[in-house]
Amino acid sequence: MKIHFTLNGQVFETDAAPNETLMAVLRRNGLFGVKHGCETGECGACVVLLDGIPVTSCVMLAAQADGRDIITIEGVGGMQERGWRGSEPLHVLQTAFIETGAIQCGYCTPGMVLAAKSLLDRDPSPTEHDVREALAGILCRCTGYVKPVEAVLRAAARLRGEAVPPIGGERGISPPPDLFSPPRDSVGDDFPPPDIGAGDRGYPDVKTRTLPVMLVAPEVDTLQQVGKPVRKVDARKLVQGNPAFTDDVEMRGMLVGKLLLSPHAHALIKHIDASKARALPGVHAVLTHEDVPRVPYTTAGQSDPEPGPHDNYSLDYKVRFVGDRVAAVAAETEEIALRALELIDVEYEELPVVFDPRDSMQPGAPVIHDEPDSWLIEDRERNLAAVVEWEVGNVEAGFAQADRVFEATYYSPKVQQTPIEPHVVVTWWDEDDRLVIRTSTQVPFHVRRILAPVLGLSEKRIRVIKPRIGGGFGVKQEVLLEDICAHLTIVTGNPVRMEYSRAEEFYASRSRHPMWVTLKTGVTNDGQIVSNSMYVLSDTGASGTHAMTVAGNTGHKAMALYNAPNIKFKTDIVYTNTPPSGAFRGYGVPQGFWALEPHIERIAREMGFDPLEFRLKNAIKSGDEHPVSKAWSEGREGAAEYIQSCGLAECVEQGAAAIAWADRFNNPGWHTVPGKPHLRRGIGMAAVMQGTAIPRLDMGAASIKINDDGSFNLLVGATDLGTGSDTVLTQMAAEVLGCTPEDFITYSSDTDFTPFDKGAYASSTTYISGRATVIAAEQVAGQMRGVAARMLNKQEGSFAPVSSDDLVLRDRAVHAPDGRRVTHREIALNSLHHEDQQQIMGIGSYISPESPPPFAAQYVTITLDTETGQFTVDEMVMAVDGGVIINPVTASGQVEGGMAQALGYGHCEEMVFDQNGRMENTRFGPYKIYRADEMPNMGVIFIETYEPSGPFGAKAVAEIPLDGVGPALVNAVYDACGIWVYDGPVLPEKVWRALHEKAAE
Repeated sequence: MKIHFTLNGQVFETDAAPNETLMAVLRRNGLFGVKHGCETGECGACVVLLDGIPVTSCVMLAAQADGRDIITIEGVGGMQERGWRGSEPLHVLQTAFIETGAIQCGYCTPGMVLAAKSLLDRDPSPTEHDVREALAGILCRCTGYVKPVEAVLRAAARLRGEAVPPIGGERGISPPPDLFSPPRDSVGDDFPPPDIGAGDRGYPDVKTRTLPVMLVAPEVDTLQQVGKPVRKVDARKLVQGNPAFTDDVEMRGMLVGKLLLSPHAHALIKHIDASKARALPGVHAVLTHEDVPRVPYTTAGQSDPEPGPHDNYSLDYKVRFVGDRVAAVAAETEEIALRALELIDVEYEELPVVFDPRDSMQPGAPVIHDEPDSWLIEDRERNLAAVVEWEVGNVEAGFAQADRVFEATYYSPKVQQTPIEPHVVVTWWDEDDRLVIRTSTQVPFHVRRILAPVLGLSEKRIRVIKPRIGGGFGVKQEVLLEDICAHLTIVTGNPVRMEYSRAEEFYASRSRHPMWVTLKTGVTNDGQIVSNSMYVLSDTGASGTHAMTVAGNTGHKAMALYNAPNIKFKTDIVYTNTPPSGAFRGYGVPQGFWALEPHIERIAREMGFDPLEFRLKNAIKSGDEHPVSKAWSEGREGAAEYIQSCGLAECVEQGAAAIAWADRFNNPGWHTVPGKPHLRRGIGMAAVMQGTAIPRLDMGAASIKINDDGSFNLLVGATDLGTGSDTVLTQMAAEVLGCTPEDFITYSSDTDFTPFDKGAYASSTTYISGRATVIAAEQVAGQMRGVAARMLNKQEGSFAPVSSDDLVLRDRAVHAPDGRRVTHREIALNSLHHEDQQQIMGIGSYISPESPPPFAAQYVTITLDTETGQFTVDEMVMAVDGGVIINPVTASGQVEGGMAQALGYGHCEEMVFDQNGRMENTRFGPYKIYRADEMPNMGVIFIETYEPSGPFGAKAVAEIPLDGVGPALVNAVYDACGIWVYDGPVLPEKVWRALHEKAAE
């Protein structure tokens, strides 16, 4: 059928099937700014403006748009017909999003800009409450919504003709006594505490903050590019909705790949008949386990040799969870592919199941991986994927020394990463008969190495391209769709596109490992922890991906924070018939602190110690040996590592000041709400540490070359997930080379063209890839000084000879002590064209011998309804020691977004399964993540320390925000009403039940 509408100001006519969605039609016509994130209209990635009103195009039929006016992100600002994209003017909203750092992965940015445009078209003077409501339909997993809200308010002010201050200024800022304006407990009758209910918060006009509060390391005060809020190098193309993501491509003859997934949690495939599916017109291939090589591999994107079980197969004769692969289809359309799946006849023999990890190792439990060809499984007969065990000192002797011994068990739930962009892959044969894999991955080089034996191709015949990624958070540190999509291209010879639906992303990808954590701690009466023991039962699901290293990290990081002389850790990582667990931002550490920090809080309160002082008395300090470093390492063999930078005490102090801890903790008046006796306020905190990179194992590399005009090409294998790593690496190179980030073309993550990098995980990019970038830049700078010295010494006049060692790079030139200068362009032309010609370039590689930990103090306040158990999180403050902060805007965005993810983990997110192992909440809404209008006030403080081993003194920032919110919530709930909830998330019914049990005692 023909439909007509106005599209971005132009009359538009196209064909559309009666059942075709508006999103599908727009993307088919090249409007790639309209994104797919779900099929139910709940994520908002597909938002367009229909007659000026935001609508979700994934649930709207194209026929419904007939005769209407549609605006997509491509119609905001400049129009495509103007030719060269770089000349297109930006809308004031787009400019504000760039300035404030509101763009991280950028996948949800078009929807946010459109929703905000609709708001400002109606109301040029919105309040923050209005902005948050307008953005509530656009889910974002990256930003925490702080900077997008600030961007909209900034744009509104500009549209009203008001002057707005520039983003930037001095880096050394003393934190104010209160990060929030007004504070939640001082707004009086104008903002009474709500009766707690999602969506009924009632926001005051709070002050958003583009820049964090910072206490600056004095070592970096003279730097020109490092430490500055430089705009992201990829921001413009993302805010314009340019085709930057994996699925934003069109190819002649491209097929659609789809998977048939198991309806059973544990079964043998006794018989499979695909003949009817193969006979369906438009089907090009159907693959079953009978059609592909049987090669065991791990989906975990880790360095060689991968440490975990190799227990995955592209297709197998056995299924081990609901959602496991059964068959794959490639067809000319999605409709044909789905019809073909229905025509595949499968006969299953159902097997006994085990869903509870506490039952997995029991005698008689069904063996999940009984196949003989899987390997690196610790004990398949006991469903034991891996074991980690170590001891420092003697914990039993320490318990005997203690005056009090505390023991408790805690549970952290199974949660999903939910990147708004699902897993998506496109594969094709190139003109040289090489397989190209364009994929949304964090680990392109690992993908190539792992897939080579699976596909029966050498690495040199595989090219992996990583475009922009619409969120990763660890779930894309996996090889999930790449193998089966490649198999389909190999069989058909055609390009093939595969993408998970939102439901498949939930139950067929990966999740955080659920863990049962038992802690036993011995303390003396003077407040010294003398012995600390942790046992972890980790549920790896149906596959051992990341099994050992995630659980090992739980003990390595959490048990190191409090430097007891006697520490013991053991973990059993077991299989269950549930969707496989895997990597999730934080990588096992949030589970450890979920248990440790409520445990420490309970000890402090029961023994009468000040919770802050008790923590700092026992915490690791600068100069200490990392207590676990010689016992176990995620990388190669353990070795002694010493803490060279630690700002934990300052983090605790500054965070406490910002949240007004001294005025609230132990203050009965603050804990009550006048006129509402059923409401109680609570305040909680958690101290946490993480790691920076994997020592003695993972490597990153970078190369830099100069161009004729004095600009540079920076090629890095590092993967930017929206974290801003392309930007911070460019800032470091610019600092060394005396220019600005605008002088660089930065290209990342293509296995054909960029140097090797292990990928984006373990909080390593700034530290590892940054050091490699600095090494490469220093080589280039040295060569430039050499050329400049030669040029200066040939100048006529009575000038003293100069040595290259005398020269300084700044302001796009090389400067001599006598005031003469040679520009970068002049150096490039001389070197490339005029004399002693050579390409000025450098290559740097780096592998770290250590893993310097970042530290943080997390604070939260809540208001809790004792009649229902519901509570509202009012404020969150995180004070972070991440070393020197290379870019305060991108770094604070990482902390804000991480706190938002951690808030969901602690408060409301959980994958729920029925008695047959089928996930019940496979869509947004039933699986609850926070919206813009539900977020508490958030504050970020950076306590800069100078880490000698890091580039420009930097450590990690990206993962530590996941560690503290959950346990701080547990502690705040206890502070509010005197009950402990040890199993996450802290749902209202758990609080209500605990309150009633307490009342019945």
